[in-house]
Amino acid sequence: MIAEVLGVSDRTVARRYARLRSTGTLRVVGGVDPTALGAVMWFLRIRCAPAAALPVAEALARRADTSWVSIASGGAEITCAVRAESAADSEALLLSRLPRTPRVEGVSAHSVLHAFYGGPDNLIAKLGALDEAQVGRLRPDPVQRRPGPVRLDDGDRALLAALAVDGRTGFERLAALTGWSPTAVRRRMGELREHGVLYLDVDVDAALLGVGARTLLWLSVAPAHLAEAGTALAQHPEVAFAAATTGPTNLCATAVCADQRALCRYLTTRIAALPAVTHVETAPVIKTLKQAGRQL
Repeated sequence: MIAEVLGVSDRTVARRYARLRSTGTLRVVGGVDPTALGAVMWFLRIRCAPAAALPVAEALARRADTSWVSIASGGAEITCAVRAESAADSEALLLSRLPRTPRVEGVSAHSVLHAFYGGPDNLIAKLGALDEAQVGRLRPDPVQRRPGPVRLDDGDRALLAALAVDGRTGFERLAALTGWSPTAVRRRMGELREHGVLYLDVDVDAALLGVGARTLLWLSVAPAHLAEAGTALAQHPEVAFAAATTGPTNLCATAVCADQRALCRYLTTRIAALPAVTHVETAPVIKTLKQAGRQL
């Protein structure tokens, strides 16, 4: 279907995909929505002595419960996304582990309340490389959602860990990793997708797309207008992620602009036009150590 939509041969599509995959420029990944598991996603802003930022960020990137780890704000602040599967996990991380880490000077924790854009919604969809008809032809049939809680066992965790590295891992390989049969793997993947736990995504090197560096935005919005502002923010072509959070600010986003001039224009036009925004803080990302669950 991809070849047909692009007007090229199947062999050309396979060759280009293999080349991009082999260089690490593009990969298909299996993402996990922590809210479907009853987990809490935290955004942490960790202030360090500048000399300590890199080793602390590298340690965070090695953790299985982090999905994004970046250094921003002049190299003295680490921003990371951490999944806490229980209240005990949150308590241990926020009250015990991080505060006792040498040269960590402070931690600001923001619990994600609602994602307006991100997860299965990808910035690629906003680049306009395909027209609406082409997108419609390539869009898969919607997955029928199944209500109810989901509990993961060791086999599920092995399955999700393998898909996080390569979302195209074959059923035979997944069966070997989980100890299940290929049929059981296929069935369990279907169940996890129906419950909203598992989704498939594309992780692409931003340089390939010609987009600029990421900038983290922390906004304060009057509560009565938070949903309106978040929904509007999600429609901005510059926004790769947007969510309502707890903490000193209540709306955060990741913006991708071509350069500093484009960022300035974005802040003074689209962001300035959002309703009831009382404060905006920007933090350009200097270095990304982990993205979409992968260490870089």
